[in-house]
Amino acid sequence: MDRAAYVAMTGAKHILLAQGTSGHNLANASTPGFRGDLYAFMSSPIYGPGFPSRVNGVARDAGWDASGGDIQATGRELDVAVQGTGFIAIQAPDGSEAYTRAGDLRITSEGLLTTGAGHPVLGASAPIAVPPYAQLTIGADGTISVVPLGSAENTLASVDRIKLVDPPADSLVKGADGLLRTRDGAPLEAAAGVQIASGTLETSNVNAAEAMVQMIELARTWDMNVKLIESNDRNGAAAARLASIG
Repeated sequence: MDRAAYVAMTGAKHILLAQGTSGHNLANASTPGFRGDLYAFMSSPIYGPGFPSRVNGVARDAGWDASGGDIQATGRELDVAVQGTGFIAIQAPDGSEAYTRAGDLRITSEGLLTTGAGHPVLGASAPIAVPPYAQLTIGADGTISVVPLGSAENTLASVDRIKLVDPPADSLVKGADGLLRTRDGAPLEAAAGVQIASGTLETSNVNAAEAMVQMIELARTWDMNVKLIESNDRNGAAAARLASIG
C-alpha cells in the first residue's frame, strides 16, 4: 500500500517541477529568440539493500526546443533575425562566450552593441563598439557599417562583423540564464554561411496556447496524484481498523 503512496508522492512533487518549466516557457512566449525548455516523465527505481521495490516518478530535463520562431518585420535598423540555422555569439556575464537567437540589439551610451537583455554582442575578436553615427546598416553576413557623424552620406565605414556560428543544435546546452553554450564551454569558430536579415525579429518558439494547455493538464495530473495519496491513506486506516478487531 505504501508503494502506491510513494509513487503518487514523488509524482506530485515532480509535476510541480514540470509546472515550473512550463510556466517559465509561458512567461517567455513573447521574448525574442527564446527557445522553450523541454521535460519528460519517467519511472526511476530506487536501488538499495534488497530489491528495488520502490519507484520514483521523475520529471527530467529533456533539453531545449531547437525549432525556429516566426520572423516578423519591424523596420528597426538594429533588429536582426538569423535566417535558417545559426546563432549570434555574445559575451555572458561571466565573460565566457555564449549564443542566442535574440536579435533585438541595442547600443549603450558607451557605444557597446548588446542584446535586449544587455549581453555584449561579439565581433571578430571582442565585443563590438559602435562609434557615433548618422546612419547604420547591418549586412546579411553580419557586417556593421556606419556613416560617421559629420561625414557625407556616401562615406560608409565598416565597424566590425557580428560573430555568427552554426553548430549542431544538440551540441549546445542551455544554462539557467537562458543562454546556449557548448558542452565543454569552448568557443566556436565563426561560420561564413550564416545569414541574418536586418529590420526583422525572430519571436519565441513557444506556443502560448499549447503551454497553457500543458499547465492545465499538469494541474489535473497533480490533483489526481494527491487524491491517490488521500485514498491510499484512507485504505490504510480501514485496514488497520480491520486488523484490530477481535
